[in-house]
Amino acid sequence: MTDGNTGRQDSADGQGDGGASRATVLLGGGLVAVLMAVIGATGGWWLASRDDAPQEVPQAAVTTPGTPTGRATASRPSTGRTTPSAPRTSATSTKGTGLTVPPVVGTDFVQARDALRKQRLGWRLVFGTGFGRTVESTSPVVGTEVSRGTTVQLQVAGPAPIAEVPDVVGDDCAKAADELVEEGLYPRYRSGRSGKVSRQDPTEDGTARWNDEVSIWCGAAPPSQPVVKPTL
Repeated sequence: MTDGNTGRQDSADGQGDGGASRATVLLGGGLVAVLMAVIGATGGWWLASRDDAPQEVPQAAVTTPGTPTGRATASRPSTGRTTPSAPRTSATSTKGTGLTVPPVVGTDFVQARDALRKQRLGWRLVFGTGFGRTVESTSPVVGTEVSRGTTVQLQVAGPAPIAEVPDVVGDDCAKAADELVEEGLYPRYRSGRSGKVSRQDPTEDGTARWNDEVSIWCGAAPPSQPVVKPTL
């Protein structure tokens, strides 16, 4: 009887131990599952918070060429559209003179020359092969803004007319040059530009046309040609 009870008791104890072990395993497994779930939720929240955090955009250092700053200045992130910077220029705008080529087309070339002279402009006469003394065109064209001293070319319809050669011998060299230019001629200096004119060629009332040159000798008189006596 005692052995039987003992055996039943052992058997009952054995079942009790086995049940307790299974309960312990189940309880432990449940705790592990809960713990893993908590860890997983925490990790997911942490990762989500990392994903939601704004990403740091790499910033380029901007420096002005030729001027070291010692530290980089952060530029704004690119928006996909850039505006080119305007190039620097050291040129300064010049103020207009208000002086223009006068309306001389259709006028006599002498009148046109005088109009240019009054405005302190130079002139150059170009004679043509047609007829008349009128100005057909100018270069620069009429109305062009110019500065004082600019030479304006006058295209004359007909050929150069005959000019009167003044007598400039004995005059100061500069004054003689002005007289020749006034008559439409140009001085050609043969011995400097100072002193008095000792000789000219062609002489007074000689044959010449507008734009022709007149040679003048200023200063010392030119050497006279030696007289060659004929041999007998």
